[in-house]
Amino acid sequence: MSAVLKSIEEEFRRYKAMGEGVIGQLSDEQLNAPEASGGNSVTVIVWHVAGNFQSRFSDFLTSDGEKPDRNREGEFAPRTPTREVLLAEWDAGWRTVLDSLVALDEDHLGHYVRIRGTEVSVLDALQLSLAHASYHVGQMVYRGKALRGADWEYLTIPPGVSENYNAGATPDTAHAHAARLNRTSKN
Repeated sequence: MSAVLKSIEEEFRRYKAMGEGVIGQLSDEQLNAPEASGGNSVTVIVWHVAGNFQSRFSDFLTSDGEKPDRNREGEFAPRTPTREVLLAEWDAGWRTVLDSLVALDEDHLGHYVRIRGTEVSVLDALQLSLAHASYHVGQMVYRGKALRGADWEYLTIPPGVSENYNAGATPDTAHAHAARLNRTSKN
């Protein structure tokens, strides 16, 4: 795998782990609670991210990324699935992305795919999806922090320890960050 594809895969894994860090900190009630101002619950965000990934990355190189059977509007419908169902949906979306990435090689980066009928390079499609994931995982983090308040466990460098962190010798690569998040969520 090329360095570019490896970097993109590691960033996807970082955001997957960060999202799981949010899900792991919230109760079922908190996951399904809509934002007071009318914003989406964490569950709705998960459903949308999973639906987007399944649409974009199923038959990634050969069919339009906006599949005709996708119900994007339905992804935003309020729902209250069990944690197991929610995690299964989350995993299905991420598995689709990660399996597609593994199948790519450097030669694919110059190819083009379609999204909603518009031709974009494979590299641009990957970057668009990565940006989309980071945007929505950021929403999940924001929502999780608001719901947990003082009990929130930071998924990045907590406030007040930047100097100590910066004094460390280990760079915070996407791979290292995802691994640290995965270890934390299993404890």
